[in-house]
Amino acid sequence: MPQPGLVLWTLMIRAYVCLTLPGEALELFRTMRGVGVMPDMVAVATVVSAWGLLGNLGVAKTMHCFIEKSGIEVDAFVSSTLINTYGECGSLDDAYRFFRETAMKNVVVWNTMIHQSLEHNNLELGKQLFDSMPERDVASWNSMIQGFNNVGQYEEALALFHDMEISIFRPNTLILLSTLSACASHGALEVGSWIHSYVDNNDQNRDGSLDSSLIDMYSKCGDIAKAVQIFEASPRRDLFTWTSIICGLAMHGHGKKALCYFSEMNESQVSSDEVTMVGVLSACAHAGLIEQGRRYFQSMEKVFGLVPKIEHYGCVVDLLGRMGCLKEAYDLIMGMPMEANEIIWGSFLSAYRVHNNVELGEVAARRLLELDPCDPWGRVMLSNIYAEEAKYDRSMGLRKEIKERGLKKSPGCSSIEVNGSVHGFLVEDNSHSCYNEINSMLEKIEKLMN
Repeated sequence: MPQPGLVLWTLMIRAYVCLTLPGEALELFRTMRGVGVMPDMVAVATVVSAWGLLGNLGVAKTMHCFIEKSGIEVDAFVSSTLINTYGECGSLDDAYRFFRETAMKNVVVWNTMIHQSLEHNNLELGKQLFDSMPERDVASWNSMIQGFNNVGQYEEALALFHDMEISIFRPNTLILLSTLSACASHGALEVGSWIHSYVDNNDQNRDGSLDSSLIDMYSKCGDIAKAVQIFEASPRRDLFTWTSIICGLAMHGHGKKALCYFSEMNESQVSSDEVTMVGVLSACAHAGLIEQGRRYFQSMEKVFGLVPKIEHYGCVVDLLGRMGCLKEAYDLIMGMPMEANEIIWGSFLSAYRVHNNVELGEVAARRLLELDPCDPWGRVMLSNIYAEEAKYDRSMGLRKEIKERGLKKSPGCSSIEVNGSVHGFLVEDNSHSCYNEINSMLEKIEKLMN
């Protein structure tokens, strides 16, 4: 039988990579080299992909050294694969070192390096590379907008979108999804509405693929009526659009309407997921629908095949707490298959404030202190409970501890959108550029009111 040629070797190595069997792929490559077959750029790129799957930095460096010594010409495809591989092996430094050294830098190589920078949460390096690019494409813009989005820098993401808008590039669906997400998280209704108009004017939502993001954006920015309008006109009634409108209505306290849509969703043969059920249970909590909430929670596993997660338990605890069923809520927490977090105990403690069950309130406050010792709220609540029980020494002791440790509650924040820009204000914060003008106007309004 004649010796297999390079093409056949490469195909076999590629098959192992596609089956996520990197060890076998590398072993086959070693066998190929053992019989004297020299790889070309295609074979090298295939083997490099196997390193990334293996996640072994030592193997990656050894193979990289082989490539350099063999004299194989490294093209842009191999370069971008090498950068990706080093990144996937956990070494951004090695990826960046190779990027600086390689002479083969097309836009794909630049984009790969930017992507790995953002994957390793090095936004500064990603932005530096983006600003230095000799040429960009749509993927370059999308990576940076998504990168800002992922770390909560929504204003920067929106500013970058505006920069793209005046460039030669037209935003694609991925960029529009990222930007709408930034608007939703930042509360930028004016910008989100402008993007909606842009999408309609350029016919970029013919298939309704952006509808769930538009519904989410309008819901989170406060215009639930517009969100419902988009849903009703949507040609795409899939899991994501149903979930977006159910969660949006729940967020705005329209629990009964959210549950009506959920019933329609089930009638439409669209299967729910964990996020949908969070929206349903949250709707029950906000509308005080305790029987429906119990029923939906109990049917999650039996009817929908979904194992309740901590978020679902949290919604039910919130519902029971709001309705004054503190003992039932406490029993549910204690029977959870996972440890309750500070959000669940905080929700339970808030219910104590309304329904004044001192005994259970003390338990919740103590658990909250164990989970988050640096949050002063748990100590303040426990201090109030001790005061109500006439245990003034303990109450004053906790107050003193808060003061001595310098514990402070995170300041409240409000925001307002003016001419497409969102301005945030913190308690006792005078850093805004128009601070003096705002104060002057408030004084004038106060005089007029008096």
